Amino acid sequence: MSSKPTSEPRAIGTFDDPAYAALAVTGADAYRHAEPFPHAVFDDFLDPALARALGEAFPADIDWIERDNEQNRRRYQHDETKLPGLLRDMLRELNARQFLLFLETLTGIDNLFPDPYFIGGGAHVSERDDFLKVHADFNWHHKLQAHRRCNVLLYLTEDWEDEWGGETELWSRDMAGPVAQVTPRFNRALVFSTGEHSNHGQPRPNACPPGVLRKVLNLYYYTARRDDEDVADPHFTLYKTEASPFAVALGDDYRASAARSAPERPGD
Repeated sequence: MSSKPTSEPRAIGTFDDPAYAALAVTGADAYRHAEPFPHAVFDDFLDPALARALGEAFPADIDWIERDNEQNRRRYQHDETKLPGLLRDMLRELNARQFLLFLETLTGIDNLFPDPYFIGGGAHVSERDDFLKVHADFNWHHKLQAHRRCNVLLYLTEDWEDEWGGETELWSRDMAGPVAQVTPRFNRALVFSTGEHSNHGQPRPNACPPGVLRKVLNLYYYTARRDDEDVADPHFTLYKTEASPFAVALGDDYRASAARSAPERPGD
């Protein structure tokens, strides 16, 4: 007895589902008050069958753009013509009206528009021992003449184990250390606002077995104007230096001593 064939998952129309609008509305307050800068993490973000198909669609051997230096070791492709059809459809869906409305509602950033060129974004893969040092993103898209405002990362490696590391870390403004760590679990989405102090990266190298890929879709969004504290001259990616633990401890110890002191002023 033959069974009725199931249709292949489709990306187009994903965000027409009003559940995403509800997710944005209910998550907006927590997003805007998150530390160390506005962000949100959503598990089971896509239909599981679609997420699985997207992960399986990642090409094992294409013309990847290689990055291998002291700051960044991974591969990516922002030319959608080199990607399979399902990944292209998903990238376009993430650049379409319904998802932009989701992001505006969640982040409170109005008048967002996508990057159809996927500069620096698109499909990313990394292997065992690959990493990305903590940095603040480039802030200006010269092709669009626009300010970068938020990032979306969609993790698509099925059965990623927590002990394999590869966390996206969100660091404090003073670079004293990570305030939030996001494990790249399957079908998890990370959304965060970008600015001069949105320090983030994947400094802990992947510890996954050889042959396992950390698969991510990276999307970046822009506005024509920016009027907040993060207005700055255009710059490329700014890699950051961690604060000295010794120097931080000195300041912490000094401030703690104030609570142990007598209430009188010196010399009284």
